[in-house]
Amino acid sequence: MILGIESSCDESALSLFCPQHGVVNEWIHSQVIKHAEYGGVVPDLAVRQHLDNFFPLLDQLDHEFKLPTKISKIAVTCGPGLIGCLGVGLTIAKTLGMLWHIPVYGVNHLRGHAYSPFMRSNDQASRWTDHLPHLGLLVSGGNTLLFEITEDRSITVIGRTKDDAAGEALDKGAKLLGISYPGGAELEQMAKNGNPTAYSFPRAFKSKEDHDFSFSGLKTSLLYTLQKMSEVEVERNHSDLCASYQEAAMDQLGQKCLRFLEKKRYRSFGLSGGVANNENLRDRLGKICQERNLIFLAAEKRHTGDNAAMIAHAAHLDPNGLWSNLRGGLNFNPGLTLDAAPI
Repeated sequence: MILGIESSCDESALSLFCPQHGVVNEWIHSQVIKHAEYGGVVPDLAVRQHLDNFFPLLDQLDHEFKLPTKISKIAVTCGPGLIGCLGVGLTIAKTLGMLWHIPVYGVNHLRGHAYSPFMRSNDQASRWTDHLPHLGLLVSGGNTLLFEITEDRSITVIGRTKDDAAGEALDKGAKLLGISYPGGAELEQMAKNGNPTAYSFPRAFKSKEDHDFSFSGLKTSLLYTLQKMSEVEVERNHSDLCASYQEAAMDQLGQKCLRFLEKKRYRSFGLSGGVANNENLRDRLGKICQERNLIFLAAEKRHTGDNAAMIAHAAHLDPNGLWSNLRGGLNFNPGLTLDAAPI
C-alpha cells in the first residue's frame, strides 16, 4: 500500500491507498474553525496546527493498521503550498521513510487534484487511460486551471486565471455580502433562493480566442453594486445578489470549457478542486457533457478539497510524474505548477 501525506495548507491528512482496491482509509483534521476568526488562513497558525494534529492522526493509523505493515512507499505533497506547511509534511514523510526503510516520493499537489476524478471507482482507476485524451477543470480557492491530458499521459495547461481564482472570488464576494469565511459554500446555499438574472455581473474574456479566466472584475462589480444600495436594499435582495454573483462566476467557467470541447475531441471531461463541490457547476458541466455524449468525471466530494488520498492515488497513477525519492534529496517547491516536470 501507499501512505499518502498532505499538508500544503490548512488540512492535516493521511491516507492508505491500495492499487488493487483503491482508498483503504483516510484520516484528516481540518483547521477551518481555527482560521475562520481571522477571515483566512494564517500560515504560522497552520504550521502549529499541523505539528499538533499529525501525531494523533499517525497514532490512529497505527492503531488500525500496525505501521508500517504492508506499506511499500510514502507519497507526500511537495508543492505548491505554504512553505512551513509543506515542510512539516515532508519532514514527517522523510522521518518515517528512514525509520521504515521504504522510499519517499514527492507528488505535485495540483496533479493530485487533476487525477482525482479518476478515483471514483476502482474500475475507472485501473483503466483510466481509456478516457484519454481528457479535458479537465481544476477550480479551487487558489487555482483555476483548464488542462488536457493527452494519450501519451502528458499534461498541458491551456487556460488559467489572470488574477483571482474562482474559489477566492466566491469567498471574497461572500465576505462583501456579510457571509463569514470561508463563505463560498454558504453563498451557494443562499443563492438557491435567489434569481440568478436579477443583477448583471461581468463575464471576463468573452472572445473565443481568449483561453484564460479572470474574476477580479466580478468582485469589483459586486463591490460597486453594494455601494449604491442601502443596508435595507441589500438585506431585501440578498438572495438575488448571491445568485447573480454565483451565476456570473459559474457561467464564465462553463462557457470557457464549452469552447474547448467544441474545438477538439476528448473522450472525457473532469472536474476537481474545492469549488467542484458547487452543485450549480456540477450540473452545468454535467449537462454540457451529456449533450455531447462525453464521459463526465467529477471528483467525489470528499476528495475535492485538500486530501491525502488523491496524493497517494497520483503516486500510483502517474509514477513518471513523481519527484526524486528520499535518496535523491527530495525537497519542497511552494511555487510548483501543474505541468512542471519532475527533477
